[in-house]
Amino acid sequence: MREKGKGTEASVEERYTQWKSLVPVLYDWLANHNLVWPSLSCRWGPQLEQATYKNRQRLYLSEQTDGSVPNTLVIANCEVVKPRVAAAEHISQFNEEARSPFVKKYKTIIHPGEVNRIRELPQNSKIVATHTDSPDVFIWDVEAQPNRHAVLGATNSRPDLLLTGHQDNAEFALAMCPTEPFVLSGGKDKSVVLWSIHDHISTLGSSDLAATKSPSSGGTNSKHGSKSGGSNCKPTDSPSIGPRGVYLGHDDTVEDVQFCPSSAQEFCSVGDDSCLILWDSRSGSSPAVKVEKAHDADLHCVDWNRHDVNLILTGSADNSIRMFDRRNLTSGGVGTPVHKFEGHNAAVLCVQWSPDKSSVFGSSAEDGVLNIWDLEKIGKKQDSAGSKLPNAPAGLFFRHAGHRDKVVDFHWNVSDPWTIVSVSDDCESTGGGGTLQIWRMIDLIYRPEEEVLAELDQFKSHILTCAS
Repeated sequence: MREKGKGTEASVEERYTQWKSLVPVLYDWLANHNLVWPSLSCRWGPQLEQATYKNRQRLYLSEQTDGSVPNTLVIANCEVVKPRVAAAEHISQFNEEARSPFVKKYKTIIHPGEVNRIRELPQNSKIVATHTDSPDVFIWDVEAQPNRHAVLGATNSRPDLLLTGHQDNAEFALAMCPTEPFVLSGGKDKSVVLWSIHDHISTLGSSDLAATKSPSSGGTNSKHGSKSGGSNCKPTDSPSIGPRGVYLGHDDTVEDVQFCPSSAQEFCSVGDDSCLILWDSRSGSSPAVKVEKAHDADLHCVDWNRHDVNLILTGSADNSIRMFDRRNLTSGGVGTPVHKFEGHNAAVLCVQWSPDKSSVFGSSAEDGVLNIWDLEKIGKKQDSAGSKLPNAPAGLFFRHAGHRDKVVDFHWNVSDPWTIVSVSDDCESTGGGGTLQIWRMIDLIYRPEEEVLAELDQFKSHILTCAS
């Protein structure tokens, strides 16, 4: 792989140079932020303020250090420029080595171990869950946590709650329920574990975490301390709770989990056994449906469509994304996807449906590309614009090529339609840390064609004058 990397280095730089020249044409807004350390997760937090030309919003990031300073969970404030405000020259004039003036660190939490994944609670986005290289899930009230100075030897911040129940490290698979304060996790013990934050009674008094409680008869006891094993930097003085349920059905590490958007009892998981499993907590701890050979390799990621709960996306080390319809998942015990999307040339790391349009989703991969797809464009006759990209896979309509190494995470902004934050780990290619980009494609790309043509027609004489 290392030798192969040397051969493709020039093409990555060529692709990036070409992309940068097209930024003024393709983007409505773009902010490029150089990170000192790599980040494996990026998530939008709550919107804080709306102004005339831009909105202020929380952003959650991680810093994976080399040990010279502690690993941290970073809470930043981001200025999100509104549509059709930024000038083309402005968004194209950024320095890859500089930090963006639009992203400012607000608070640092010293994290016990590396932050592999961050997820915010939909009912209260100030409550954040993190995964590290240990069996436990950490719950943080990011507003109540004190701001810390990350220097060597500093003690770890104390999580507001520990979720225990895994028998081995759970590093990546993490999800929050849209309808209830439930947390879902998967790990190396091949299990999927479900908790309810309701089960944590008292101890947090008037904090935001306690505000998520409702009268509930949780079947577990709150206890102090936690079981032995896992990371040796485990917090010992945080309150902890055990799971509502442990679900067994995978034969290898569980890599990602996701709740059904319309039901707190239904969820799905994918793993290194190439399986997609659907679960229903009302019918016990065995799989409701197990899809064998959902892909031809390990599955890394899964997402469930919030607009059409029959549609589930999976991404794999076989470089492809597959879409399944839960009404017809298998044939002869083998997965039968509705469609296969093949637009990456390396392992797919993250898939995510758009919160704004039911047919649109994004995918990011180790090839350094973040693709945006639209199901509605599959099977349609290619128009004159589309015919210029004869090799483009069906459904692909935008390719974000601003990262120069694997795009490890991205997140659509629910508060600001079509705005995406994405992060790449640039250690291997540049010897640097990571690159954070916040971007929004120009609306001429995704708006209805007739509408766009009518708008452009108003500027026809001006464009012709410029051309001459």
